[in-house]
Amino acid sequence: MPNNPTGRALRLLSLLQTHRFWQCGELAARLEVTERTVRRDVDRLRALGYPIDSESGKYGGYRLETGAHVPPLIVDDDEAVAIAVGLRCAAEAAIDGMEETSLRALTKIESLLPHRLRRRVSALSSNVTPLRRTADDAVIDPEALALLAAACRDREHVRFDYRRGDGGDGRRSVEPHGLVTAGRRWYLAAWDRDRGDWRTFRLDRIRSVRPTGGHFDSRVIPGGGAAALVASSLGPEPNSKAATLTVHTTFAELEGALRWFDHTLIETTPALCRVRIRDADLGRLAMAVTRIALTGPVEVVEPPELADIVRSLAAHLKQDA
Repeated sequence: MPNNPTGRALRLLSLLQTHRFWQCGELAARLEVTERTVRRDVDRLRALGYPIDSESGKYGGYRLETGAHVPPLIVDDDEAVAIAVGLRCAAEAAIDGMEETSLRALTKIESLLPHRLRRRVSALSSNVTPLRRTADDAVIDPEALALLAAACRDREHVRFDYRRGDGGDGRRSVEPHGLVTAGRRWYLAAWDRDRGDWRTFRLDRIRSVRPTGGHFDSRVIPGGGAAALVASSLGPEPNSKAATLTVHTTFAELEGALRWFDHTLIETTPALCRVRIRDADLGRLAMAVTRIALTGPVEVVEPPELADIVRSLAAHLKQDA
């Protein structure tokens, strides 16, 4: 690779796409070239449109900044499979227009995958069956979702029209604090200004979101956060499934994956984590296991039915390795 400018530039781009700051000497050591060659390769990438920031001096180096357009990305095998699986999940999301957009992106990604990776993605999709939505009115307006997410971030008051569970309509003025997903449902955790108390709202029942321009100070959400507030308002799900997993990785590595699932951390050590996850059915639990497995080896402690599904899936993936 040191004598292959194209391959070296791709490797350099792969390192920079972590968006961490790299000292020039670190990059030279990784690429097995001189610092002068690194500087030439950085100039070559800049000429191709990649916004690379630099710092001079003894400890100077480079960082890839966020640009005005999406340049070509370099991903490894596991990242490519994760993107494809994530797009398949997004195609099942209860957000208006998301299915078509996700399928278009998935088609582009899969057309670029080598045969061995396409077979891995196919094994995942053919062995996991999602629980599909049956209610036509459970679709979320993507514009409302974006407005509420921005209001949570900026701590801005909003008003919206809300259809209650009994079918009645009303207008709410709230301080939005967080968005929570539970299966295919999305919820807003907010302080209801008219009622002077915390409330949760289903996003598919929200219409005509209007930021008012006023701002508020963040409040402490009772019970441990937005997810806990929503879970308390929903109560236990009699038909939900649960699984206990042992994941051989650190909690720091696992934490990012767990935030997408309803979970309880049971035990953590420097070498492993034991966690309990919950979802609507075994198929969705199996999909959760595949996502978590990207962080480290996973053992399904219980239930045995899920362990059988994961073993079958693993057998398919081993055949394609």
